[in-house]
Amino acid sequence: MSHQVVIIGAGFGGIGMAIALKRAGLEDFVVLDRAGDLGGTWRDNSYPGLTCDIPSQLYSFSFRPWRWTRRFPPRDEILAYLHALVAEHGLGPHLRFGAGVADAEFDERQARWTLTLSDGETVQATSVVCAVGQLGQPALPAIPGRDDFAGPSWHSARWNHEVDLAGRRVAVIGTGASAIQFVPEIAKVAAHVDVYQRSAPYVLPKADRPYRDGELALFDRVPAVRKADRLRIFLYGELLTTGFVLSPKALAMPMAMWRRQLSAAITDPELRERCVPDYVMGCKRVVFSNDWYPALARPDVELVTEPIDRILPDGVVTADGATHPADVIIYATGFQATQFLTPMQVTGRGGRSLQQAWREGAQAYLGITVAGFPNFFMLYGPNTNLGGNSILYMLEGQIGYVLGALQALRAHRLAWLDVRPDLQDSFNRWVQSASRSTVWETGCHSWYTVSGRNTNNWPDHTFRYRRQVRRFDLAAYRAMPRQPASEPAGPATAGPGAA
Repeated sequence: MSHQVVIIGAGFGGIGMAIALKRAGLEDFVVLDRAGDLGGTWRDNSYPGLTCDIPSQLYSFSFRPWRWTRRFPPRDEILAYLHALVAEHGLGPHLRFGAGVADAEFDERQARWTLTLSDGETVQATSVVCAVGQLGQPALPAIPGRDDFAGPSWHSARWNHEVDLAGRRVAVIGTGASAIQFVPEIAKVAAHVDVYQRSAPYVLPKADRPYRDGELALFDRVPAVRKADRLRIFLYGELLTTGFVLSPKALAMPMAMWRRQLSAAITDPELRERCVPDYVMGCKRVVFSNDWYPALARPDVELVTEPIDRILPDGVVTADGATHPADVIIYATGFQATQFLTPMQVTGRGGRSLQQAWREGAQAYLGITVAGFPNFFMLYGPNTNLGGNSILYMLEGQIGYVLGALQALRAHRLAWLDVRPDLQDSFNRWVQSASRSTVWETGCHSWYTVSGRNTNNWPDHTFRYRRQVRRFDLAAYRAMPRQPASEPAGPATAGPGAA
């Protein structure tokens, strides 16, 4: 089976890319996904209390606003939005589920990618767009005795809905964005919840509420009002970003909001002190919740800050020697975010693997292309994650850029495009230089960095990224013209925009 374009992943990135191809008249493509349905991280995560922490008006594509019921969209509405996009654009025949990609290898002579699926089947493509995201592979901590636990245990991204938590003693390991949402929910039914915290998060108030009927009617009748609300949300996100990338002084207002919420919700001075982060706001992910601190203040919830020593069949032992009984363990320990594309193996020109290219940390030109891997494009790749705004805004820019590359291949009759190594190196030197002034490199340990090197986040305002990807620049790439059918493909030669 052969296609002009294969898209890997049917989340927001993959569906958005498929829509762009359709609208451009490029019909020879397929979207592969390892799971049985679309949705990406919104499909995989289903824990209680799951909602988006980006306001709904900005968590949708600009070309397709949605009639959200709340200011912060719940999981079911987000999935409904994605399904509606698929139906509206006739993407159904292009979607193929249960088709995880294990290996992708580029053949220079044929100028084609061969993708080997998890069942051994192969699919060929002229171009590959990888939209697997950064939050798809759960990370489990290497705690001694983890496999000895006798009760049910799971990662929050693989929620076990068959286990009833009513009346049980639950151990929650981790206090990241997922735990912030589900701990208040399970605390309502569990007999007791122990929350094991390695470092305290910054938790800002969440201005969530249902939209009133009059507001929804106004959005429908006057689209400019919805756009204005979207712009307001975007500008607030850019204000947060200013504090993250330029000066923490710009975070004075969010810091005041955090302090007020913490002081109002937790009156116990000792507990309040354990909820105070020991790092600059934004160095780790800032989360939004109105019920996290009240949940910690409940008499049947205990915040445990002693390091975990080991796990027993019936509980957790902390470094002070205390044993905490547990019937269930839930790991809210994040994802293997810095191990991009894992576990897929990608091999480019000269038999070089992407793992080799990224041995010192992932990097890519504009977060989209990697030298030595022709016609291989990434959405939500290295250094395109955000600390303060909507990833969909970034994705739209990336999708437009990749579409421009695919159109250039066809317009200039090119076999492949490979980003110039000097430009990739120059771009990534700028990324690392710009990152030194950000909060992400102020000393805390987070999934944003590898050995102190920023591999995940965009170190500037999002509008600057959109400006950089506003058009595809053929001069940034080495190009291979198509060979006549009667002639064998030769080595890479100078073509339009070649170095």
